[in-house]
Amino acid sequence: MSDTPYAFGALRLPRSVLFGRGQRHALGAVASKLGKRALICTDERQGAQPEFHAMVADLKTHGMDVHVFDRTIPDLPIGPIKACVEEVRSFVPDVVIGIGGGSSMDMAKVVAVLLTHGGDLRSYYGEFAVPGPVTPLIAMPTTAGTGSEVTPVAVVSDDERGAKIGIASPHLIPLVAICDPELTVTCPPTLTACSGADALTHAVEAYTTLARPADPMLTQDHVFVGKNLLSDHFARLAIANIFLYLERAYRDGSDIEAREGLMLASLAAGCAFGTAGTAAAHAIQYPVGNLTHTAHGDGVATLLPFVMQYNQPFCRAAFAELARTIQLPDSPEADLSQAFIDAVADLLGRVAIPRSLAALGLKEDQQDFVAENALNAARLVKNNPRPLDLIAMQAITRAAFSGERAALRAV
Repeated sequence: MSDTPYAFGALRLPRSVLFGRGQRHALGAVASKLGKRALICTDERQGAQPEFHAMVADLKTHGMDVHVFDRTIPDLPIGPIKACVEEVRSFVPDVVIGIGGGSSMDMAKVVAVLLTHGGDLRSYYGEFAVPGPVTPLIAMPTTAGTGSEVTPVAVVSDDERGAKIGIASPHLIPLVAICDPELTVTCPPTLTACSGADALTHAVEAYTTLARPADPMLTQDHVFVGKNLLSDHFARLAIANIFLYLERAYRDGSDIEAREGLMLASLAAGCAFGTAGTAAAHAIQYPVGNLTHTAHGDGVATLLPFVMQYNQPFCRAAFAELARTIQLPDSPEADLSQAFIDAVADLLGRVAIPRSLAALGLKEDQQDFVAENALNAARLVKNNPRPLDLIAMQAITRAAFSGERAALRAV
């Protein structure tokens, strides 16, 4: 059993999830049931792939008009979002399809919001600000990491505010997720590691988020409701698969069994955190990412072992359960808990995730700025299993900057 002292579970998921090799060939049949005009949001690299052109042809074979917007860029700044909306306003798509990594799927989500409801993108920041259903969404990941194909959140970079900000609403959950591991075979090792480490962070944080009392209004008042029985199931599946397959896929991108296992892990992690939420590693990564301009997955994964070490006094049983999930040798709970944290750090090191914020490019004099600004991510801070204040954030940030995880054992 999990740490949750009561039987409560919650999931918010797409209407359909299609998983497996070759499932991309279902796109035309699926989309044509939703309308006649499809907007595809993707990036320049994905838009040039032969598999992408085959999917566009499949849509057209099924009688659909297709408009491709292939200028999505990482971290999703507001400029390209506005450009896409203006470009397709007269096209009036019946369905919006995100094909690519997290930024392409998040682009599809926010474009669907703006096409349906209009207004200023900033008016949708936070939780529950999207007033109703949006243009039907189909999400197709080409990396195994973000889980955005099944989650109720999109993250954008607001240059005016100098911050990444989340839009969180059940209306952002795609209607259909199509997960074909064959689309990830061309991912280079660095992207494989970054994406897989992102999924691991999602799963570990979802499994250890603060468990809230099972009030019947919990899911109505919060998009992310904390640790629960159903999200725990998906988090364990994700973590087990990541330990089995991440390093294999990193070492040999053509290992289709590893690609399959890793994509299933990413999907399961999305199912977990899409309801439970994430916590301090994600809160701290927001300012770190803005300052270092490094990939989201690298940032959260660099921080994860340090956040786990800080949270350990509140998560010993949960970490011990996860240690058993990955079949670490049994030992007393406190030792097993620490062994799991060490195992996470070791796995991330083997796939070349930076081991400190200094290695990630953060400057020494930026540490306190990061700690202060991380507290602004209220939806993430409130999810952390151990209370967070400025002193706690500074302790985590300083340990993560130096790479000295042991310093957090005395905090």
